Amino acid sequence: MTDITTEKARIGAPSAQPFIDGFTEEGENLSPINADGSTAAKPSAGPLAGASSKSHSHGGGVGVPDSSRAGRLTSYNLDDFKALTGLEEDWRFTPLRRLRGLHSEALIGAAPAVTVSAPAGVTVETVGRDDRRIGLAGIPEDRVSANAWSGFKEATVITVPSETTLESEITVTLTGAGTDAAAQHIVVVAEKFSKGVLVLGHEGSAVVSENVEIVLGDGAELTVVSLQEWNDDSVHASSQQAKIGRDAKFKHIVVSLGGDLVRVTPTARFAAPGGEVELFGLYFADAGQHLEHRTFVDHGQANCVSNVLYKGALQGKGAHTVWVGDVLIQKNAEGTDSYEKNQNLVLTDGCRADSVPNLEIETGLIAGAGHASATGRFDDEHLFYLMARGIPEEVARRLVVRGFLNEIIQKINVPAIEDRLTDAVERELAATEN
Repeated sequence: MTDITTEKARIGAPSAQPFIDGFTEEGENLSPINADGSTAAKPSAGPLAGASSKSHSHGGGVGVPDSSRAGRLTSYNLDDFKALTGLEEDWRFTPLRRLRGLHSEALIGAAPAVTVSAPAGVTVETVGRDDRRIGLAGIPEDRVSANAWSGFKEATVITVPSETTLESEITVTLTGAGTDAAAQHIVVVAEKFSKGVLVLGHEGSAVVSENVEIVLGDGAELTVVSLQEWNDDSVHASSQQAKIGRDAKFKHIVVSLGGDLVRVTPTARFAAPGGEVELFGLYFADAGQHLEHRTFVDHGQANCVSNVLYKGALQGKGAHTVWVGDVLIQKNAEGTDSYEKNQNLVLTDGCRADSVPNLEIETGLIAGAGHASATGRFDDEHLFYLMARGIPEEVARRLVVRGFLNEIIQKINVPAIEDRLTDAVERELAATEN
C-alpha cells in the first residue's frame, strides 16, 4: 500500500505548544528584523524591492513585518545577516556542519573554472565587481549568498542580444578542482524578444557558494537548465534569482544528482505584467546525500502565470531530500494563476524526504492558486500490473522510477541533455537492488 503525506496550506491555526520567541507555529520569524524601530520606512530602489519590501542601507531591505516570505532580509552586506544556528526556518533542514565554512568563513578558494560554448551572436565577458549589470536581478537573501557576494573577485556575464533566436543552446561548464571554500558569480541577460536555452553544468570537486543572476527583457523567452553532477566530496550552495520582464517566458530546470550536500534556491520575480514562469526540478539522493531545493515565486505584478513541479527519488541509509516551495501573491497581483507541486518516491528504508509547500495570497482577485505534496513508496498496483504481464519485479520497479522522473527530463527539450540525464538515472538505479 502506498503511504502518502500531504502538506496543507498555511492557516495560522493557534497552538498550545511553546515555540521559540519570535517564531510562528511553522517556525518562521514574522517579526521585524530591527525590533528597535531602526528600519527605514522609505521604499527601496533596489532590484528586489517594491510593495513587499522596505528600504535597507544595502539595497534590499526588510519586508512587510506581517508577511513571512515578503519580510525576509535582503542585503549585499554579510554583517547584516546573523550567524546561523540551525534554528532559522530557512536553515532548519540543512546540516550546517556539512557546509564546510560556506556560512562562516571567508571564501578565498579558487572558484570552479568556467568554460562557455555559445552560438554566434552571444556575448561572453569576464568582468569585475563594479560592472553595472551585477545586481540587476538579485540581492542576497541569506547569509551564504551574502558571503559569496562578498567573496567573488570577478563574474561571467552572458548576453543574448535583443530579437535573437539561438539555433543551439549555450553550454556553461563549471569545473571544480579543489575543496577550499570559494565564491562564484554568473550573470545571464536575455535582452528583449530574444529566445534561447542555457545549460549550467557543475562537475568535479568543489566547495562553492554561487550566485546566478538571470534577467529577462520584455518579450524574451529563456530556458535555464542547472545540472549538479558533482563528485561525491563536493558542497554546493546556489542562489539562482531571475527577474522577469513584461510578457517574458522563463523556464528553469534543476537536476541534482551528485555531491555530498547540494542546496539550490531558485527565485523568480515578475518585474512587469504578463510574464510566465515554469520551475521544474529532478533529484536522486543516495546514501548519506543531502539534496535541498527551495523555490520562491514572487507574484508582484498583474496577470502572471507560474507553475512549479519538483520530483525526487531517494535510496540508501541517510539519504535526505528537502523541498520547500514558497509562492507569494501580492495585493496588486490581480489575475495571477499559480500552482506548485512536489512528489517524492522512497525506494529503500532509512531515507527522509521533507516537503513543505507554502502559499501566501494577499488578494482574492486571482485566476487560481494551489499546491500539493506527496511522498510515498512504490504503488503496489502499478507493480502488480507490470508483473502480471510477465515483467520481473526488479525490472518493473525500474520502469516505475524511470517513468516517474522522466516527466521532468522531457521538459528540457534538448535531446543531448535528455539522453545524458536518462543515462544518469539508469546509473543511479543500478546502484540499488530496486
